[in-house]
Amino acid sequence: MNIVFVEPLGICECKFNTGVTALKAQGHQLTFYPDRQENEDILIERAKDADIVVISNIPLKKRFFEHCPKLKMLSVAFTGVDHIDLKECRKRRITVCNAAGYSTQAVAELTIGMIISLYRKIIGGDAITRISGDRQGFLGCELNGKTIGIIGLGAIGQRVAQLAHAFGCKVLAYNRHFKQIENVTQVDKQTLLKHSDIISVHIPSNEETRNFINTDEFALMQSHAILINTARGPIVNQHALYEALKKEQIAGAALDVYNQEPPLPADLELFNAPNLLMLPHLGYATHEAFAIRFGIVVRNIEMWLQGITQNKVQ
Repeated sequence: MNIVFVEPLGICECKFNTGVTALKAQGHQLTFYPDRQENEDILIERAKDADIVVISNIPLKKRFFEHCPKLKMLSVAFTGVDHIDLKECRKRRITVCNAAGYSTQAVAELTIGMIISLYRKIIGGDAITRISGDRQGFLGCELNGKTIGIIGLGAIGQRVAQLAHAFGCKVLAYNRHFKQIENVTQVDKQTLLKHSDIISVHIPSNEETRNFINTDEFALMQSHAILINTARGPIVNQHALYEALKKEQIAGAALDVYNQEPPLPADLELFNAPNLLMLPHLGYATHEAFAIRFGIVVRNIEMWLQGITQNKVQ
């Protein structure tokens, strides 16, 4: 099989060579590209003769698959696959597997970090210190004793719940299906929004969850509440969030995801929103998560070659 890693996945070539030793020993041809390119023509040139392609969150649309006729398996080094044209993959009988679970700890830790950053005004504190200011106006809040509402009890949502409980938080959760989880009280969506000091989003992006948090939802939140979104951008309506912050319906928000991947357009409305922490989609980006991800990607390929599919999404 001709196996092509069209991008480096955050690892160096030496770690790549170590991780694919077994595949090489089986006689498979492997190509590793050490640079990330999002230009579709470049991606097509790299993948046009591949039987198996490995890619992370770069969008792959119909034209890509039309120019890669030999493609049989796509190993996606990402949890979500909403950037992949799955309809085209089904049409061409291309197996698609993801790397579910690789970034659970990384995203959960960042979620807690974003909460603390908002509560303790860390970004502003750094800025004022650098211009010889003092702590006046920097009275913060503690997590201990707060109620955190977690929307979505997948692996990341559950891990956030555990970390929040360790900080002394009461944990509410909304999930499509009931799950019996220690120290977590499951409630309906409206109850969670009304009674949470912190609301953290951990659901997938699809037609059902698009604009899951919109104008009506912000109206239910407490004025001192903060919103954290490390899931997917379209889940939270960006304009509604801007208005909620501007009108002080909520006290603050922190985003790691948007309607598009960063870099964001210079005229983005959210740039003018008060009390908003914005990060460039780095929740999954840790050395540890990248190492786990590479291992999952390679294992998905090895299992598929044996006729066994794991982490299959299509």
